[in-house]
Amino acid sequence: MTKFRPKYITFDCYGTLTHFDMAGAARRVYGSQLSTAAMAGFIKDFAAYRLDEVLGAWKPYFEVVHNSVERTCRRNGVAFRPEDAQRINEEIHTWGPHADVPAGLAKVAREIPLVILSNSMKNLIMSNVEKLGAPFHMVITAEETGAYKPHMKGFEYMLDKLGCGPEDITHVSSSFRYDLMTAYDLGIRSKVWVNRGHEPANPFYQYTEVDGIGGLAAAVGLEPLRKSA
Repeated sequence: MTKFRPKYITFDCYGTLTHFDMAGAARRVYGSQLSTAAMAGFIKDFAAYRLDEVLGAWKPYFEVVHNSVERTCRRNGVAFRPEDAQRINEEIHTWGPHADVPAGLAKVAREIPLVILSNSMKNLIMSNVEKLGAPFHMVITAEETGAYKPHMKGFEYMLDKLGCGPEDITHVSSSFRYDLMTAYDLGIRSKVWVNRGHEPANPFYQYTEVDGIGGLAAAVGLEPLRKSA
């Protein structure tokens, strides 16, 4: 357990705090057209194309999803209809938090300001943030920074806006590829990986692992570390 108490705790939102259900949305739209095995491949490709789409110049997140769905359909021999991509986009507003999030955030919000840095847009993310059940000092989106994670630009923008350095924050995410690798490269020493099962552990990136936001208070030294039996 780190004894470091940060000035801010910064978070990825979708997947880490909000239950990011792109896989479920894809199943609801395309599941009747594909076998179980083919659907699994479709979901894997959909995730890969979303990452590829955010590596270029910023564009609205709805376009990221639209383009990713179109490319996934092409690769998997499925007819693409723009209204299907729109159905997936419309689901994003409805997503709520993982079950462990509201109580876990409440513990730390009393002591340390919370900040979100998300690959989203202002008119999209606030409906999700409102469901998290905790006050946030600041919510920063890729629309505001002009770049999606894993680009460094968003992190640098956030640090400038907060008036602090990488040594002053703890960054929390369930993803290495989008967040924790970049945080490591930028010299953010205090990192927390929320193991949601999205990616395998990678100790090279020097983080504290928790299995839910309920473990965050101990990870930043606000509670004693729970010892396993």
